[in-house]
Amino acid sequence: MNFDEILSITPSPVLSAIIWVVISIAILYLARSTVHAALHSAGGILHNALRLGSRSISRAGVRLAERNREVLLASGREAKERVIEREFERVGDSVDKDLSKYPALRRRLNEAIARIDEDHQGAIDVPPSPPGWTKAVEVVAKIDAPSDYMIGNILADIHKSLIKAHKQAIEEYRTASAARHKILSGMMPQWIKIQQTLSAVTKNIDSLLKSSRAIDRHMKEYEDIVKGTDRAVQTLSSSSLVQFFISTLVMVIALGGATVNFSLIARPMAEMVGGTNFIGSFRTADIAALVIILVEISMGLFLMESMRITRLFPVIGALPDKMRVRMIWVTFTILFLLASVEAGLAYMREILLHDELATSAILRGDSTLILANDFQWITTAAQMGMGFVLPFALVFVAIPLETFVHSMRTVIGVIGIGMLRLIALSMRVLGNTFRYGANFLQRLYDLLIIVPLWIEHMAGGKQHKSSGQFSGVSS
Repeated sequence: MNFDEILSITPSPVLSAIIWVVISIAILYLARSTVHAALHSAGGILHNALRLGSRSISRAGVRLAERNREVLLASGREAKERVIEREFERVGDSVDKDLSKYPALRRRLNEAIARIDEDHQGAIDVPPSPPGWTKAVEVVAKIDAPSDYMIGNILADIHKSLIKAHKQAIEEYRTASAARHKILSGMMPQWIKIQQTLSAVTKNIDSLLKSSRAIDRHMKEYEDIVKGTDRAVQTLSSSSLVQFFISTLVMVIALGGATVNFSLIARPMAEMVGGTNFIGSFRTADIAALVIILVEISMGLFLMESMRITRLFPVIGALPDKMRVRMIWVTFTILFLLASVEAGLAYMREILLHDELATSAILRGDSTLILANDFQWITTAAQMGMGFVLPFALVFVAIPLETFVHSMRTVIGVIGIGMLRLIALSMRVLGNTFRYGANFLQRLYDLLIIVPLWIEHMAGGKQHKSSGQFSGVSS
């Protein structure tokens, strides 16, 4: 008996199908409560599991946000301490350089003021004393006989003497005025010196005031960071993001420089270590050229650490000054030697390239290359210069590398927080989907057995109506 024979209860296929549909609906109706309970339990289990997972991930996101906040505040506090330390060093240098000269400036000012006071006393305009003959004129003026001949002669003599005395007084006054003007003109250099000294003092004081205002601003920001205010966290977060992208851009540029440097020395290195040797799937010459570039970058990093420009290795910054200076010279010497080696390799590269071109030209019978040899020194000098300069340029990669490392922690924390929040939201949405999906499946199940449910509903309504009438008659 096959499946078709089982389904064919009656000779009519349509009637058999109707019978099987009725049987299936009856079975589904009888299993309605069990299926509803199973769907409800499955939806509840999945919803509760996803809700607990979402809550756990949300808590992990909160802990990560707190950790990221602590790291951000710690890095911001360290960076701000470095800035404040440098500002105090700058103010201290300014005080030692400028304020140490104040005793000498004060002494020069006092001396200049004393000389100006002496010159001023000597330049006072003293009015000339009245001549003695004024009394004689008054006595003669009181005589009653103006027509007397003797009196006229006396008056004429007095007039002549008066004119002569007047001229003499004018000459003496002019001479005294010239002497006073000379004294006053001699006071001008002293005034100019005082003005220059006061201008220098004002400039130094303005510089100190400007530095003090900058220190006050940095101290206010440092206090906000220590207190852990939301404004300080937002400022540090945005600053870290900006520094991350800027340092990434600079490191990409440095990577381009390192690529150019690699192309300059890879070919001559093949002549030195052999171009047919391989380490794994890489040529030994390429690995040797890459090692030289990495050693140059390492030496540059150690040089920056020894100069205390970067602080990636606290051990180097904590060395005594004498040892640190020795390390500066050692790393600079190694870097200089490596740069010289690269310049030689660049020169060797140009020679190899020229030999290959000359060989190809000879084989082709072309003589135009010989004319171009006169300008070969230009490309040779350019390649040697690039080979010597690029290692020193790669030294400054340490600065964006430090910024990249410090800001990357914050960026990774922000990305991690966002991913955890997204996962928690997705799990919460998925849990609600399972919960309400179970209800939807229950409604869909009831839709399949809607006929028995309708009959049950109608029967229940009539029974309820009959019960109501019977209870009314009994009462």
